[in-house]
Amino acid sequence: MTRPITLLHGDEHGITTAEYAVGTAAGAGLAGLLYKLLTGGFGERMLHTLFDHVFSLLGIG
Repeated sequence: MTRPITLLHGDEHGITTAEYAVGTAAGAGLAGLLYKLLTGGFGERMLHTLFDHVFSLLGIG
């Protein structure tokens, strides 16, 4: 009876799950950082400046 040839890397069935976990953790970290920036004073000033600029382009403000 012959044995099948195995790859040097071994079994990689769980690698996709690990990649999804890393991607999910990175996404959650980025979302937390954006939330912190936008709910603080910096975010308020940035949004105010953005809306003022858009309104001035439209001739409203």
